Amino acid sequence: MKAVILAGGRGTRLAEETSVRPKPMVEIGGLPMLVHIMDGYARHGIADFVVACGYKGDVIKSWFRDFSLASGDLEIDLASGRVDAVAANARDWRVSLVDTGLDTFTGGRLKRLAPRLCDGTFLATYGDGLADVDIARLVQFHRAHGRLATVTAVHPPARFGALDLDGDRVTDFAEKVQAREGWINGGFFVFEPAVLDRIGGDGSSLEHDLLATLTAEGELMAYRHEGFWHPVDTLRDKLALQALWESGQAPWAQGR
Repeated sequence: MKAVILAGGRGTRLAEETSVRPKPMVEIGGLPMLVHIMDGYARHGIADFVVACGYKGDVIKSWFRDFSLASGDLEIDLASGRVDAVAANARDWRVSLVDTGLDTFTGGRLKRLAPRLCDGTFLATYGDGLADVDIARLVQFHRAHGRLATVTAVHPPARFGALDLDGDRVTDFAEKVQAREGWINGGFFVFEPAVLDRIGGDGSSLEHDLLATLTAEGELMAYRHEGFWHPVDTLRDKLALQALWESGQAPWAQGR
């Protein structure tokens, strides 16, 4: 089963980082978010990835090219100049890095990948957030309901500290707790190939066009994820995830 990662956006709200790299290449713990996301899939046996590149896609391509060489040992024949990578520490993945256009919308990027996705159920997510979604259970849920699409529903992270008050007295204080009410689109989709026929051209939005259409048809189901989920929209988000990583308590990377 293939996993698509949408990695073509400009990430303008994180301009401190994205002026030189696409948002999925912002590093947490020395690794791009993109790789953390792929590691999450790989822990559940998904190792065939299609990365939908756009803005600064050359940075993504260069990183993966260099990573395949730098992740292990090198054997160099000085006479011929031949270089062989003995990548003992490399991840056993197949990664397709596909240019899906600079200004293509999210749905349009999926449509451009259609020739690579038409042979069976596929997964998809965004390249700008981390979560500890159980991919195996997500796929099991999708197969059980038999509809065309599944979206992972998550609770949004609180952006501010929460106060419980008794009159003017604070009875409980929680700094930036996870919201427990309400659900939002957390990415981590499962799609049947038939959804690709419902996408128009480059200007089609995954959220406003495809998901809205599937909802109207009764073909979109929600997998409720009660665990960790956090987008990276600002420098503050990045620093928060970096702090989790350094503490050794990064929920998305447990068991790494």
